[in-house]
Amino acid sequence: MNSNGNSVMTLPLWKKWMYALGQLGWSLTSYSVGNLLTYFYLPPESSSKSIFPPFVYQGYIFGILTIIGLVLASGRLFDAITDPLVAGLSDRNKSNFGKRRLFLAISVLPFSLLSILVFIPITSYVSIVNAIWLFFTVLLFYWFMTMYVTPFFALMSEIGHNPDERLNLSTYISITWAIGFAIGSQVYSISGILEKTGLSPTAAFQYTICGFAVIGFIFMLLPIIFIDEKKYAEHHVSEEGIFKSVVTAFKNKNFLLFTLSDLGYWVALTIASTGLVYYITTLLGLDKSLVSFMQIVMFGLSFVFYVPINLIAKKIGKKRLIIIGFIIFMIVYIYAFVLGLLPFSKLAQGWLVVILLSLPLAIFGILPNAIIADIADAHGYETGIYKAGIFFGARTFMSKLGQSLAGIIFPSVLLLGKTAANPIGIRLTAVIAFVFAVASLILFTYYDEKKVLATLKEKGEKV
Repeated sequence: MNSNGNSVMTLPLWKKWMYALGQLGWSLTSYSVGNLLTYFYLPPESSSKSIFPPFVYQGYIFGILTIIGLVLASGRLFDAITDPLVAGLSDRNKSNFGKRRLFLAISVLPFSLLSILVFIPITSYVSIVNAIWLFFTVLLFYWFMTMYVTPFFALMSEIGHNPDERLNLSTYISITWAIGFAIGSQVYSISGILEKTGLSPTAAFQYTICGFAVIGFIFMLLPIIFIDEKKYAEHHVSEEGIFKSVVTAFKNKNFLLFTLSDLGYWVALTIASTGLVYYITTLLGLDKSLVSFMQIVMFGLSFVFYVPINLIAKKIGKKRLIIIGFIIFMIVYIYAFVLGLLPFSKLAQGWLVVILLSLPLAIFGILPNAIIADIADAHGYETGIYKAGIFFGARTFMSKLGQSLAGIIFPSVLLLGKTAANPIGIRLTAVIAFVFAVASLILFTYYDEKKVLATLKEKGEKV
């Protein structure tokens, strides 16, 4: 039932996939800024030569920070702060077009365009103008990304009418997110092919990013076109003020524990995902084009786990599977620290990273969004105030705060040594990721999954 007492329809399977394909769109569109900013503006070095020419100052400022680190951190912090704001506005939105869909429609075009502009410096040489341009385009990119992504996630809680439906939707969007990420990871191979046509490495990279933005834009239109919230969404309009709404969300103990754990997880994951190209090319001495192929295989392997994870989570609970995922991640970080030092083939060492990462990537791709949707729905039943947008917005606030911290930490640690002759900075990033993963696991063990499911059962949902 919606807030007007009208019945809501179950979303047909094909429309569930239209919704999920929106995730492919924003996953691919955001891949560039989220994963390639350091690579483009502080690239790996080969024989003392960078892949791209320098566009911003490459050294330390204020003793320990870098320009690219400050840009990354500022963008993610701005993104984190605006998440609850956009979430609250969408919770309170009464548009006939759809409280969530309106935000998706407004943001989709500028989100796509800015993912390109971030990688087009004003000058072809090191300049403060480039640094200023980068700073403002990154901030705008994250603003419009937030306007699309936060209402998109909140919609999942409203078109999924019980835990199983929400878990299934979370599985679908995990699949499409991984496809988008896998396509994005081909940037190294695609740009390499374009270089063979005579383009410079910089131009080849920029054309590749432009292609990602166009494809992403098309897929992001699909939920806007096909998901009619009036028919399929439990439509509750929150009258609670945005600040109060955020505060009361964090007073929910289970939500607070989950998001604190999520913060540490995102620090660890962002450091590791940003560092992967350095681990493969510098620590192992493998070609950059192999990184793209390895990532495709890694996501292909993770797909194999999606259906089993969905079924096992319904049987033993989401919490146990996430704990397993944390443990495997910690093993990967320890292993990454010694990459290139082990007494077997460096190629085999690289493939072992791929195999180890595939299972936890599937676990964390599916389960966290389903958990947040369950917490939001249970909270709405207990308090009478349904505000899925705030819960997803507050969750992404914490996750992006984690990414902001990683954006500061990674470049600063990297400059301690990022060459084959002196890789200490690259190795230390794996140690830092491990520490954050341990802290996150400890916090997550206190999440009370039984209490949340008991509340949903009392509401009358099939648990």
